[in-house]
Amino acid sequence: AKIDGASSWRVLWQIILPLCKPALATLATLGFITNWNNFLGPLIFLKTESKYTVAVGLRYLQSAVAGGSAVVSRPQDHLLMAAALMVALPCLILFFVGQKYFVQGIVTTGIKG
Repeated sequence: AKIDGASSWRVLWQIILPLCKPALATLATLGFITNWNNFLGPLIFLKTESKYTVAVGLRYLQSAVAGGSAVVSRPQDHLLMAAALMVALPCLILFFVGQKYFVQGIVTTGIKG
């Protein structure tokens, strides 16, 4: 492209970035899922409950559903499962939206399988 007179910016925007799009989409998806499911970091560093992430909130919901006492009560697992589904739903949606880029990356690299 340089031989044809393209500047460095044009090479970056029209050649390099389109080839890097699958890798960047994969990196963004996996980075989001990692931070969304982070449990230990927010549990250690955050002190106010209003700033907890969904993973920590789900754990507190689990302890609230269990009752936290020695008295045996009716199991409330359906509430916990509904909350777990709501926590997992953004990750699933993001994965299926990014699936096109995952497949495009495999096709670009020529991996056979």
